[in-house]
Amino acid sequence: MAKRIVGINDRGLRVGQDHQRAKLTDAAVEMIRRLHEDGVSYRVIAIKFEISKTQVCYICTYMRRAQTAARFRAV
Repeated sequence: MAKRIVGINDRGLRVGQDHQRAKLTDAAVEMIRRLHEDGVSYRVIAIKFEISKTQVCYICTYMRRAQTAARFRAV
């Protein structure tokens, strides 16, 4: 079976789109943040990505999806 490389934080936990419960890709998260910076409302972004307004708010204010990979591991 082929091994996959995943990003992990300092504690060894998966982060970003490699996290086992992630529903959005890292590219989608960046697009959400960019759209909000361009003045698109949370509501419109939420409809476009089929997620809640609260989740959009958390992503845009870096309360969620704020960690970056400190290193990588094969799983």
